Amino acid sequence: MIPDLFTTDPPIRDELVTATSILQDSTVDECLPFLAAEIQDIEYNAFGVPHLDRQRHIRFLRKNLEKLPAPFLAADASRPWIFYWCLNGLSLLGADVSCYRDDLVETARSIQNDTGGFGGGFGQLSHLATTYAVVLALAIVGGESAYEVIDRRAMWKWLSSLKQPNGAFQMTIGGEVDVRGAYCAAVIITLLNLPLDLSPDSPAWTASRPDLFTGLAEYVRQCQTFEGGISCKPDAEAHGAYAFCALGCLAILDAPHRIFTRYLDVPRLISWLSSRQYAPEGGLGGRTNKVVDGCYSHWVGGCWPLIEASIFGPADLPPSKNTSEKLYTEPYDLYSRDGLIRYILCCGQDQSKRGGMRDKPSRPSDAYHTCYVLSGLSSAQHVSRLLATDGEGLTMHSKYDVSPHTSNPQIFDEEDRVNATDPVYVIPERKRKDIMSYFLSKSGF
Repeated sequence: MIPDLFTTDPPIRDELVTATSILQDSTVDECLPFLAAEIQDIEYNAFGVPHLDRQRHIRFLRKNLEKLPAPFLAADASRPWIFYWCLNGLSLLGADVSCYRDDLVETARSIQNDTGGFGGGFGQLSHLATTYAVVLALAIVGGESAYEVIDRRAMWKWLSSLKQPNGAFQMTIGGEVDVRGAYCAAVIITLLNLPLDLSPDSPAWTASRPDLFTGLAEYVRQCQTFEGGISCKPDAEAHGAYAFCALGCLAILDAPHRIFTRYLDVPRLISWLSSRQYAPEGGLGGRTNKVVDGCYSHWVGGCWPLIEASIFGPADLPPSKNTSEKLYTEPYDLYSRDGLIRYILCCGQDQSKRGGMRDKPSRPSDAYHTCYVLSGLSSAQHVSRLLATDGEGLTMHSKYDVSPHTSNPQIFDEEDRVNATDPVYVIPERKRKDIMSYFLSKSGF
């Protein structure tokens, strides 16, 4: 029982032939046999959806945390990312990651710089992206040793040095300024409970005593484009990953229902996000006139819980003593969850002995796509409800109830549901609570 929408060519086609249209047609052709349940040796359920090959994907991620072959030398500066991608993916699949704590702590210590932050590898300059990845990886393994390896005082001074007069953050000293820095910095500051006061030697320091978050939301506002999407910096092209970074940053600064409409044209953003989901693929693309890619299951798909929180605002939970009984459908369906789940389970899994998740059927699996495809699957399989909180801004972290989403019929088997993830920080919700509680209980550095 597969809807025709996912097994036939689109009913409306532009007759103009371009390199983009040729690539799009090729992508549809490679996806259709998977979506139509025509691939031999793959077991499909009654809705034409294969099972999640959980154990094979776990083995793939664990292998990526072992000694890697020589060609990975080119990815030396991305080591922190590999830690995060693998550990987060394992957590989503329900695997125990505590066994990696000691090794991760020692590795993190070796790539932390005295001036604050973490480099991509030993002897490399600190960078906001790799620092973000290390902090999230340490949060996922959890425990006092993982938290205490972070030099919070040096981190605060380093972040102060990256803060710019226009409100944004450089990614590294002398590096680029873009919306990634806004999100990465906001995540690090709030997870570690760093002081918001700026160091007086910050390039953003003035007599009016701005803080680390001064002007940040206004910078994000400037990154919205004429299309409605978000670009890396003002006057650039809208991109799905930057949309998530922008929304994640704003959702940290204040609750989505208060802050999004204050700084963004939300209807235009919804229009742009909606245009990123394609049929028959069901998956998501990252930019206008770009083909579907599994990683945008998170970068674009992960925007929807925050948009929904902005539209519907905080809500009281229905009375229930059993979390498993809290199953939500409408109105939390602003995109085709079933379409995305179909793409992920039909086209996004490497069904070979290799395992892992991938961009599309013609591409090999890798740790990056495994993490973000699973994150997108988690988002589609759960609904995040913003809970009512007192105060505004950072006086209280916005709380979400993340519970299983169900529909009738449900196209995937319950055993193929992955774990819930925090919609803003993109780590297991309990791990986010643990690290925040730990640093909130500490006074000073």
